[in-house]
Formats: sequence, C-alpha cells, structure tokens
Amino acid sequence: MGPAEKQGREMISIRAVQLREIHLPLVHYFETSFGRTYDRRIILVTVRTQDGVGYGECTAGEQPGYSSETTETAWHMLSDFIVPHLLGKDLGDARAVASLLSPIRGNRMAKAAIETAVWDLEARLLGIPLSKLIGGVRSEIPCGVSIGIQDSIETLLAKVRQELAAGYRRIKIKIKPGWEVEPLRCIRAEFPEVPLMADANSAFGLADSPLLRRLDQFNLMMIEQPLAYDDIVDHAVLQRELATPICLDESIRSAEDARKAVEMGSCRIINVKLGRVGGYSEALKINDYCARNGIPIWCGGMLESGVGRAHNIAMSTLSAFTLPGDVSASKRYYAEETVRPPVTVTPEGTIRLSDKPGIGYDLDWERIERATARVRDFILP
Repeated sequence: MGPAEKQGREMISIRAVQLREIHLPLVHYFETSFGRTYDRRIILVTVRTQDGVGYGECTAGEQPGYSSETTETAWHMLSDFIVPHLLGKDLGDARAVASLLSPIRGNRMAKAAIETAVWDLEARLLGIPLSKLIGGVRSEIPCGVSIGIQDSIETLLAKVRQELAAGYRRIKIKIKPGWEVEPLRCIRAEFPEVPLMADANSAFGLADSPLLRRLDQFNLMMIEQPLAYDDIVDHAVLQRELATPICLDESIRSAEDARKAVEMGSCRIINVKLGRVGGYSEALKINDYCARNGIPIWCGGMLESGVGRAHNIAMSTLSAFTLPGDVSASKRYYAEETVRPPVTVTPEGTIRLSDKPGIGYDLDWERIERATARVRDFILP
C-alpha cells in the first residue's frame, strides 16, 4: 500500500487492550529435544481504537526451552510494561509500534503479540487483507508439516504416510541425540524423493560434527538449528563441514542477526517466526535483506491457535518466503479451533488466502470463552 492511500486517515490511537489466556489441549502430544507438550497456554491480545479492532497471539511456550520467554513472563511484561507503554499513544501506522516499544529490551514474543494485533487492526481499518498491507505477493502458500519425536520408527513412518497422503509438500522431523540417523534412514528408504528436513532445536554441539556429517547421505533440504540457540560462530564452522544446508531458527532474532549469519556463512536458509523476531516490522526487514541476497526463508510454527496461524499465513506471502513452511491445518493440532472457519489445507498441499480484511478469519468467541483461564482489560477513561 502506497503513502497516498494512507493520507487523510486519522492516527491509530489504542483506547483499549484485552489480554486473555486460553488453554487448548493438543490432539496428540508434540515432542522436541526440549520434551513433550500436551496442551498450550496461549495469550490472545485484542486491541481497540474508537473505530476498529485487531487480534494477536503470543507464541511463548509454557516452559523456557525454545525461548527464555514463557506464557507467564509474557503476561507479566504485557500487563506491567508493554500495554501501559502503548495505551493511548497516537501511532501513524502499525510500523510505529516496534520503535515505540524499543526502550523495553528483549521480550520479543510479548511485544509481537500486541504488534501483530495492531497490524491486523490497521488492515481492518483500511478494509484490506493483512497480506496486502505487509506487501505479500502470493494468494496461496505451500505447506509443510513438522512431526515431533515419536515412540517408535513405525509410528513415525505412519505419520509421514498420513501427512503425504493429505497433500503436504515437505516433511520435517524433530531430531535429538539417539533419534537422528535411523529415523531419517527409514524415511528415505520408503520415500526417496520427498522433500525432507531435520530440526535439532539446538540439541547438538560442534563435537557432534562427525555424526551430523552422516546426515548428508539423506539428501535433506536442510538441518535446522543443530547447535546452540544463540550461536552463529560454531554454525559457520559446521556449515563448512556439511554438504547439507544449515537453517538458523533460534539464532535469528533480527535483520542484523540475519545479515551477520549470512556474511559469516553460518547458514544458507533462515526460518522466521513472528514471535521470535518481535513482529512484522522486523520480519519485513529480514525478508527484504534475504530477498536482496538470495537467501530462502520459510515460516516456522509454535503450535499456534488460529489467530497466530492466520498471522503466519499472511507473513508467508512475502517475497523471500519461497520454501514450504510449518503452516498447516488446524485439525493437526486442535480438535476445536479459535477461528472460523478453521484453517484448512487443499489436496494440493496449499492454503488459499482469504480476501477478507485483516487476518481473514473470524474469532470463535464461544470456543474461546470455554478455553479462557484469565482475562485482564486495559481501558482508557
């Protein structure tokens, strides 16, 4: 959207914010190198102006495994610092949120929860899909799936068969020490051509290079974040030893991190998650840098409910997001969703974008109310 389209529109002034924690059971536990997750504690954020409303979701986990943030720390930061800092401020547009919150260090997932809500609000006020507001170039996105660590290889293979039959275009499996070579070998034996990747979630060290080199034989799209969550130096050493591209996830929190990692040769692919980078403003900077430098991006998942999933769909339309992401159907994770209609995937393994304003989905308030554990309202007099 060009500057002329914004002229004449009043400033965005947030008059009310609601924080709502909901509890959603997963249809099947999801296991990574951090452990198993059986249900999610999710914070939904509603922002209101005099004329409109927008919705965001905090993707922090229940435990500080993937990130130092948790649902509880995010609730604290939103309640005591972020919402009071934003409430009543006049914003030229949604991009202003990131700079306004910059005095608050870190806490990117908490910041992203409200930043993404303001982007949704602005798109709704303008009457356009959020994907158009952020400059998306696709009306349909390709989808992959992420399969957690299983109790047996037989169970893993059954899940791979099921997801491929559903049309998904890429399979990702979680790995950890002792669950890497054999699972990948068995998948490749049955599915020699399927696009396949492995996600280690920082479970290995540089001393494991000989083991990780063995994964080159499986013709993987990438190995995601094999080493420490905050590292780019050792990843550069490891990438020189591997034929398989390294994809960085946890290490990339900003466009500056992306630039340094690429220039050092730490990775050839980047995973972007809205919460991890603090929202759309930083995601757009990463997208622009990677598009200029030929670095493919894809959208990672954090077991989001429908609100967060809808935001991921919008982000996946950006130009550098050329690989299938972890944005999959609602039913893979939740028996009941928070949005209507639930997110579905076509038989061809894609999600078609809605042309409705904002995130393109309505919230299912009856379902959300049943899942609600606590609510806090912030309202200007």
